[in-house]
Amino acid sequence: MKEKKLAFRRAFMLLIDCATAIITSCLAIGIRFDFSVNNIPTTFIDSIWNFMPIGIITVFIIYYVFHLYHSMWQFVGLVELENIVMAGILVSVVQFIGFKILKYPIPRSYYILYGIFLIGITAMSRMAYRAIRLLLRRRREAQGENVMIIGAGEASNVIIKEMLNSHHLNKNVKCIIDDDSNKIGKYIHGIRVVGNRDTILLNAEKYGITEITIAMPSVPKTVIREIVTICKETNCKLKILPGIYQLVNGEVSTAKLRDVQVEDLLGRDPIKVDIDSIMGYVTNKVVMVTGGGGSIGSELSRQIAAHKPKKLIIVDIYENNAYDIQQELLHDFPALDLLVLIASVRNTKRMNKIFEEYHPDIVYHAAAHKHVPLMEVSPNEAVKNNVFGTLKVVQAADRYGVKKFVLISTDKAVNPTNIMGATKRICEMIIQTYNKRSKTDFVAVRFGNVLGSNGSVIPLFKKQILEGGPVTVTHPDIIRYFMTIPEAVSLVLQAGAYAKGGEIFVLDMGEPVKILDLANNLIRLSGYEPNEEIAVTFTGLRPGEKLYEELLMEEEGMQDTANSLIHIGKPIAMDDEKFLKQLDDLYDYVIEEPEDIRSHIAQIVDTYHYKKDND
Repeated sequence: MKEKKLAFRRAFMLLIDCATAIITSCLAIGIRFDFSVNNIPTTFIDSIWNFMPIGIITVFIIYYVFHLYHSMWQFVGLVELENIVMAGILVSVVQFIGFKILKYPIPRSYYILYGIFLIGITAMSRMAYRAIRLLLRRRREAQGENVMIIGAGEASNVIIKEMLNSHHLNKNVKCIIDDDSNKIGKYIHGIRVVGNRDTILLNAEKYGITEITIAMPSVPKTVIREIVTICKETNCKLKILPGIYQLVNGEVSTAKLRDVQVEDLLGRDPIKVDIDSIMGYVTNKVVMVTGGGGSIGSELSRQIAAHKPKKLIIVDIYENNAYDIQQELLHDFPALDLLVLIASVRNTKRMNKIFEEYHPDIVYHAAAHKHVPLMEVSPNEAVKNNVFGTLKVVQAADRYGVKKFVLISTDKAVNPTNIMGATKRICEMIIQTYNKRSKTDFVAVRFGNVLGSNGSVIPLFKKQILEGGPVTVTHPDIIRYFMTIPEAVSLVLQAGAYAKGGEIFVLDMGEPVKILDLANNLIRLSGYEPNEEIAVTFTGLRPGEKLYEELLMEEEGMQDTANSLIHIGKPIAMDDEKFLKQLDDLYDYVIEEPEDIRSHIAQIVDTYHYKKDND
């Protein structure tokens, strides 16, 4: 069908050019004699008609050589016009040579006039195609989205041009916003730059805007956040062009636009780590990722796979997640030596067998129970999996000569009020204790909430909005530190590069974010008004939950690293022998499924404060 349509269009263009050649010849000889047909010598008329078939074929051939039958004339520009001029001049030269060789008499001015008219009529015929499309587009404007573009740079130029010319995009660009005062009042493809960000609300109402596109790929996240905050008040749909790299790579198009996401509102630029410069330590190494099917573990596996390890071993107890990451990596990295094992980190013999057989050089330990409310209901499972799962993997790493061991920890380990955080604090203590008595470099990486991970608040909010609400927030004042999965993984990988043993690496995550603000922002970005169309309700703090999280305990202090956004908590002095004895007692106690495991945990983690049943 497409081939037939293209053939029809080219045949139509050939007919147009045939008529153009005939009309051009008539105009050239006619203007020479002031359009007085009786004054034109018959020898000149005979010369023109005798040469006409050759002239038409010449036009076809030269126009084909100059791609005048291949260009997309809805996007006609200077390059196409330049080709028309060059082709017209060459056709005139061929006319001159042809008439001389065949000894057809013709006035000398004919060649110049022929070339001028040929170039002019050909250009007008091509431009007419664009004009007709523009006319049809304006007739469709009544049904289309009225769009405001924010940003008057090169990205906007490309996006506006595509919106104006596309058959498939029913969008009408009404105005442009830019903070550069030198651009205000100027035009891009006929669309006026009407003002700066302070006029967004005014112009949205003035032009009946229903959709706003943010096309500023090079500005900091803080600026994007400020722009989005203003745009939210318009109740318009928001789209955004993600990054400058797409502009550099020539990938800017409306297909690259995405909905504005909550990540755009966090108020800081993404943490940037030069992964390529630090990932040499995994190349040609056997690398193991426990919990490799989870949100963090799977992203770790992707990043590691891209840097050519000798072998990548993924260990996970959940077969569906393990299968998904296995298939993804096999597709994306066909040369990767990948081994996916279903195993529990709580199984001592299974862990020892894996380490004995494959001798990993580097281990990233991401396997853990992480859901705070679920672990509050099943605290013994948190202890078995987090504490003793970690201990067994650490012991296997020590026994079989692992070079680097990186534990994935959490800010909830600082002054914990829930069993999950308390168990992760014990994991950090295990790491620091074994680092003193092992040749393995044991380190921990501590960070806050991860946007988009399994069980995080954003997917829950999106689901609640889709269902019509209400959106549930535990407390109006609850705040959290947030980071994206790639940021979290970049920190973990950098920790592996920096590791000397015993460190707890901490990311400077910027200012904490109010969960209520996230909920309200997400509701607005979904096209609704909070508490009018989608209700926000408060459910109360869940067991073990606190209003804010901390990244460091006071006694840990802070050390800088080569990356100004990554810091190291100084190890806290502790009685290692006492701690190891407490672990033995805890193991004997937890397998009996006690009712009061929290009191035993509090004896080990003196910063753990929990609500007792009689409180």
